[in-house]
Amino acid sequence: MQYRDRGVVLRTIKLGEADRIVTIITSGHGKVRAVAKGARRTRSKLAGHVEPLRHVDLHLYRGRGELDIVTGALTLDRWGSLRDDLGRLGTAMSLAEAVDQIVHDRGEDPVPYQMLVGALGRLDRGGAEMLLPAFLLRLLAHEGTAPMLDECVVGTGCDGGAMVAFDPALGGVTCETHRRGRPLSPGALELLRSIMSGQVNAVLGAPPSADSHEAAAVVTRMWEYHTDRRLRSTDLLG
Repeated sequence: MQYRDRGVVLRTIKLGEADRIVTIITSGHGKVRAVAKGARRTRSKLAGHVEPLRHVDLHLYRGRGELDIVTGALTLDRWGSLRDDLGRLGTAMSLAEAVDQIVHDRGEDPVPYQMLVGALGRLDRGGAEMLLPAFLLRLLAHEGTAPMLDECVVGTGCDGGAMVAFDPALGGVTCETHRRGRPLSPGALELLRSIMSGQVNAVLGAPPSADSHEAAAVVTRMWEYHTDRRLRSTDLLG
């Protein structure tokens, strides 16, 4: 079956002497793994179009096997500005890796694709410390693991005081009475709440601070707990 879709190349693997296996998050077919035959040859029509972090218009063929076949590809955007900055490039790779880790093959949910295209476009216009944490938090929420941030996750016997800690195993914040997990400052909690309430642009526009560093660390820990994996691409951000 032939089909056409738009997608972002998340990663590639060499196959044989001239081919590539590409993993793509698409608009209408979820995460797709496909063979791009001859893509490593300089004169191939696919060369340069099926590289990581390319936004592409794709023609694919779905056969009986697990891997589809890329029959045509045209680059729509390569987000050239972010590639000139190692920090932004590392963030972009982490965004793509996160989608690859959490999205299952062959789904039809367009939201991860839309989120990734939006995040890469924002990153291409300029860096933002909280872009990756905000993306991870919103993606976790979309996948059904939104943290409880407005009241103590334990839920009984609370003294009505402030939330002072975050426990990813429990799935949210805890009060002074049930303090569990890592300490959480009021400023960091407010950033997390702002992200979850849709005020992402305001969070991204704020300057780096101790609160933003703390909020980013909380989200990273939450991601690692729920996926049981770490983002290897974040090594480029050190």
